[in-house]
Parts: sequence; structure tokens; C-alpha cells
Amino acid sequence: MTLAAAAGSGAGSVAGLGAHGVIPGGEVHWNLEAPELIGMAAAAGEGVLSAHGVLVTRTGSRTGRSPNDRFIVREPATEDDVWWGDVNVPTTYEVFERMRAQVQEHLSNRERLFVQDLFAGADPEEQLSIRVVTENAWHAAFAENMFIRPTDEQRESHITEFTVLHAPHFEADDEPGLNSEAFVIICFSQRQVIIGGMRYAGEMKKCIFSVMNHLLPGRGHLGMHCSANVGQEGDCAVFFGLSGTGKTTLSADPNRPLIGDDEHGWNEAGVFNFEGGCYAKMIDLSPEDEPEIFATTRMRGTILENVILGADGVPDLHDVSLTQNTRGSYPLTSIENRVHDSRGGHARNVVFLTCDAFGVLPPISRLTPEQAAYHFISGYTAKVAGTEVGVTEPSATFSACFGAPFMPRHPSVYADLLSRKVAEQDASCWLLNTGWIAGGYGNSARIKIRWTRALLNAALNGTLDDGEWAMDKRFGFEIPRSCPGVPDDILDPRGTWDDESEYDAMADKLALMFASNFDKFAAGCSDEVLAAAPTPLG
Repeated sequence: MTLAAAAGSGAGSVAGLGAHGVIPGGEVHWNLEAPELIGMAAAAGEGVLSAHGVLVTRTGSRTGRSPNDRFIVREPATEDDVWWGDVNVPTTYEVFERMRAQVQEHLSNRERLFVQDLFAGADPEEQLSIRVVTENAWHAAFAENMFIRPTDEQRESHITEFTVLHAPHFEADDEPGLNSEAFVIICFSQRQVIIGGMRYAGEMKKCIFSVMNHLLPGRGHLGMHCSANVGQEGDCAVFFGLSGTGKTTLSADPNRPLIGDDEHGWNEAGVFNFEGGCYAKMIDLSPEDEPEIFATTRMRGTILENVILGADGVPDLHDVSLTQNTRGSYPLTSIENRVHDSRGGHARNVVFLTCDAFGVLPPISRLTPEQAAYHFISGYTAKVAGTEVGVTEPSATFSACFGAPFMPRHPSVYADLLSRKVAEQDASCWLLNTGWIAGGYGNSARIKIRWTRALLNAALNGTLDDGEWAMDKRFGFEIPRSCPGVPDDILDPRGTWDDESEYDAMADKLALMFASNFDKFAAGCSDEVLAAAPTPLG
């Protein structure tokens, strides 16, 4: 509805925005649905429509998250709970207040604003009521896609618990306390997030993800950077992994209804989605390997970011001339094979996804609970040569809990919660390498998706449990000797290298990287978890 229609309607009123320090001088559109917002965005030139009527947008120079421009206000409300450092960078309340005033003024002076009242958290017991205020129709549509949409009745009684003031076209002018013209600042005492100078829409969902991951452990529950699905027998599985490791692809399984692809909680009732949509990577998306996700690129309501259109108006998902981080936002309702209430039971299988570019880790390994805790805290994957300026060879990347930028508390808090859940449910834990073997990146192709799916399905349905296993002496975990649909000779990567001594050298190098990374966590871990560390053999 427009400002005129909203006047006097409680939450959807000018007074409602005044509570956030925004005094609008133009139109205010409250709680429009994504299709209408997308039409308004296209009409205003915020993007263009593809041949299938999908909105295609560009995010400018920032085509991904900006971790160096993200801050949490250091104050009594957070002082003792946040793990301060290079990831959770502190700022002062004074900096927040100064930048908030500038964002409020910027939004107040726009010709039109868009307000969306939404939820984060599919479990009603954990739900966070949020309000997003933005100057762009397409960012409002993104929020409508990605968060949980209230019913009409719920919106009438919606009481905002956390607000996002989103000013993508406002740029700070050499402000002290900031690292650039752009910023994301979370203030827990004011229950607000302010975002300036960033059109990349992922910042909107990740700031609320961080908020949820701070709030849930305070109630004894786990926040997770993972996808999740449910088997035919009601068996839930969660898939932890950093960007590009396969969370979205592997959780979209035709035989296992999807709970969600990225952000979840695990409480006393089970696993539940934080979101109402998916934010999938589009690069090289295949209609054969990822049919359900591919189909969303043709559905009205989807928003494509930084995807190049061909002359015929059809997206070219192989064109990375703007970025390799091309994205698609679509509501969960676009996925037919889904769990309709976005909730599952307790996880029976916990899967850690890693894209190992060194060619060292097996395609699948079975972990003990202590090894699971070690690898969860480590959060290993690898950057590939050529994907970033200055990267000339694969480089190890460790992100605690497979999502350090979104975990405000110390990693041990989340690791202890996960270990408790695994023990209570007697869950099986797996490490799945979706990257390379046979000499690593540059010497072989990435492991075929169909092999990875076969290994994963065999793990989830119990087929692997009945087979023979070998022990990896260096990393300590178990490797299956065979799996239906997968060549036996790829299961132990050492045998896939032309020179096994080169494998040993690279494997020892990676083991030492694990040890070096884990030093900062060692003081908070048990002797059993420390003993799960890889051991170089050379």
C-alpha cells in the first residue's frame, strides 16, 4: 500500500517509521508482495526483466559481502558475549549513532521508501519479528523473498523486535571509525542494523543471520550455517559448508524434501529454517545436475544478481564477466519438493562440506564425535588459483563453524552445542569433499556431482555402514572401500595421484595448516578433541 493508504493503520503508518528515526517526505509502500515490487523495480530502472520475466539486477563494484566493513557495537549488552577480533570487529556506540543519523536523514529524503514486516525463524518459539526499511523496490522484494512472510493476521499484530535501515545508495564521506564509504553496523542494545553503500543484497540477510546466531545460544539453542533436508523416513540431515561447497546443490534432492539451503537453528524440537527463501549461486548452474534450482531462473518472482543476459534475454549462467558470485533469490515456494512448514526433526546425519583444492581429502569420510568437533571448529575449505587477484595456487581457508563471519560468539559455544546435539541424537557425522582429488586443482577436474550425490545418499540411507572401511593414518578418519555408483579407485585419493610421494608431501602440508589454524582454539577444547587433529607422517 502507499503512504496515503497506510495512514492511521497502526504498524503501517508514518508514526511507525518515526519510531526508527525516519520521517518520510515521499511515498511509503508497506508490505507489498514480491511480484508487485519487482514490477516497480523494473519500471524505475533498478533492473531489467529477462525473457522469462525475471528481474536481473547489478550490485555495482561490491559483488559480494564486505567483511572489512561490518561492525558490532561494543557496549554492556555485548561486551562479555561477543568474541571480539578480526571477524567480530568492534565499534563504538558513538560511531553507530553518528552513522545512524546520516542513514535516517538519507532515507527520510527519498522520493519513496519500502517497508517490509517479516519474520526470521520458522519455529514460532524462536521467531524474531523484523522490519526492513529500504529505498529500492528490488531490495524490498529480496527481503520479501528471503525472510518469512507473515499471514495477514500476523502482520496486523506485528511488533518489530529488530530493524534493518538499508540505504544502499548512501555513501559515507571519510567518516572516522569506518574503513570505507560502506558499512554494516549491528547494535544489539538498540536492536537495529544500519547498512550504507552496499547494493549486494546478501548483506541484508546475513546481518539478521548474525543476530539470530547471537540470540539463540543465549537460550541454549544452536544457530547453523547449513542447509537441511528430510528423508522419506523423516530422518533430517544438515549440511554445513562455506560458499561454493555445495550446500544448496546437495540439499536440493528429489528424494529428500528441502527444509532450507543456508541458515537454520536446532532447538529442543529439532531443526528449523531461519529463512523463507533461497539465495543460490548461479555460476555454471546445470539443468541436468540441479534441475529444481535451474527452473527458478525462469520463474517470475526470482531476482538474479549480476547475471548476464544474452541477446535473446535469456540468462547466460556461464558468463562471469561481472563476478563469479552470481546469485539468484527465490522464495521457498518455488521449490515443489520442500517441507512446507520449514521444520524438521532432530538431525540424524551431520555433514561437513569442503571443497579441497589440494586433492588430499577423500570424497567422503566418517568422523568420530571428537573429529566432528575438531572439523566443525576448523571449518576448512580452499580458495582456488585464478579466482582472486594474487592467488596463484590453492590457499587454505578456515572459517570456524563453517560460517565465522556470522557467528558473534566464541566458536566453542557453537561447537559445544553441536557436540551435545550429536551425542543426544546419536547422529552420524561425515566429511564430504566436493572439490578435487587426482593431483588437485589444475591437474584434474572437480569431483563429479553424480559421484558426490551417490556417496551422500549412501551415507544418509545407511548403505555405507554395511561396507568395508579403511583408516586414514594421517587424518584419523574412516574411508569406505566401495560405494554403489562410484569408482572404487577414487575413494582413497592417495592412489589417484601419479606420484604418491607428492600426495604425501601435500597431505602433510595440509595437516600442518590445520594445526596452525587450530592453535587459537586449543585452550577451550578437551584433550579428546585436540587428539583428533591430523598428524603429519613425513
